[in-house]
Amino acid sequence: MSIDLSVMPKLGFGLMRLPEKDGVIDHEHVCRMVDKYMEAGMNYFDTAYVYHGGKSEVAAREALVKRYPRESFMIATKLPAWEIRKPEDVDRLFNEQLERAGVDYFDLYLLHSIEDGSNYDTYVKYDCFSWGMKMKEEGKIRHFGFSFHGSPELLVEILDKHPEVEFVQIQLNYLDRTNPVVRSQRLYEILRDRNIPIIVMEPVRGGMLASMAPEIEAKFKSARPDKSVASWALRFVGSLPGVMTILSGMSNEEQMEDNIGTFKNFEPMSDEELKIVDEVTEEILGIPQIGCTACKYCCDGCPMKISIPDVFRTINTLRRYPDDWRSKNFYSGLTQRSGKASDCIACGQCERVCPQHLPIIELMKEAAEILD
Repeated sequence: MSIDLSVMPKLGFGLMRLPEKDGVIDHEHVCRMVDKYMEAGMNYFDTAYVYHGGKSEVAAREALVKRYPRESFMIATKLPAWEIRKPEDVDRLFNEQLERAGVDYFDLYLLHSIEDGSNYDTYVKYDCFSWGMKMKEEGKIRHFGFSFHGSPELLVEILDKHPEVEFVQIQLNYLDRTNPVVRSQRLYEILRDRNIPIIVMEPVRGGMLASMAPEIEAKFKSARPDKSVASWALRFVGSLPGVMTILSGMSNEEQMEDNIGTFKNFEPMSDEELKIVDEVTEEILGIPQIGCTACKYCCDGCPMKISIPDVFRTINTLRRYPDDWRSKNFYSGLTQRSGKASDCIACGQCERVCPQHLPIIELMKEAAEILD
């Protein structure tokens, strides 16, 4: 059963950043937001086993499932690889999710956060792709896919092995197009080439693209003074072909009203507006970078076996994207197979062979302070 794109709202309600009161989810506030969203004619809700410490699926049950007819909304959730330690855990987790959400089936179901290494290996080890199709045959899942945080190479590998996948969820926004860790432009191109529907997460990059330096915001405001800075990020993604739904983790009614306004009478970006987005992107990405060309001359003689170019790649990404947890995840995986930045003994071998004449010893000290 292919997904009917015509019934998928362009704006999806992400249930990861729900409003809280006294440290717990504010149920009344969530109900108001659900009502406002549904009244706008939108009905796609995205949750996961781990959101809000396991309370997000329950919040969906209380604010949505108990208050609206089942056929009036779509709900998606995700299987957490890190909670699977034996084969029977897969069914146990899934049944727990059905109970938490108070539903008999999920409209969309995802393998959560596939990336190179442990998560993907877990899904393969426990044959979760075949399991997902089995759940679909039993009517417990309507559509099956995965959320993805890995490399373009891994995405191609998975799609080649699993043509049954109906959709893929990726991080995509105008700032991450060339992010060397996320590489969202390449992921988007791979999915478009295969005509696979795309669900977008982090369109506003966790709020980073909703509030910027005044001189940058002025570029947007001069062109559309009546529109929010966040609306530019949403409209950029919404203008891309193949994007099925765009998730926004809305935390209050003001954010919801602004986002609904963006999509209720959606205007694709004009060429002139795309130029402004490119200018803003260039300005943000103009933050100084380490000029490493990844020739790896420094690696061969490093007594501590540090993958210096990959360390610099991580630092460059963090300079531009300070809150990017994926960069630190990348580094964590890197240090499982090579030395840490703090392992540097300042022998100078790397500086002697570096064609770019980089002050590697000092840069490694900076990296160690940030990463280790």
